[in-house]
Amino acid sequence: MRLTETQRAAIKATVASAIDPGSRVWLFGSRADDAKRGGDIDLMIETEKTLPSRVAALCRLEGGLVMRLGDRKIDIIIKDARTPEAPIHRAAREHGVLL
Repeated sequence: MRLTETQRAAIKATVASAIDPGSRVWLFGSRADDAKRGGDIDLMIETEKTLPSRVAALCRLEGGLVMRLGDRKIDIIIKDARTPEAPIHRAAREHGVLL
């Protein structure tokens, strides 16, 4: 995994405050692979809660991450209780790293 401990802690704390403290945070894509270089930060956030507005939650989360990590490319998928399972969710779990 190519994130520092400080970056991991910042991501988890931001997810806890913006989405749900019980959320699972998956890092997937190139940053989950130590052999690769560069790349954006791909995150999947899973919560058992039903979010009133996933768009509002995404905005809060992305804003918080930019404030803590700086202006960098971050792709975020949010899967709440009413989000149907999709191939991208399975791929993130299978090939990603749980933070």
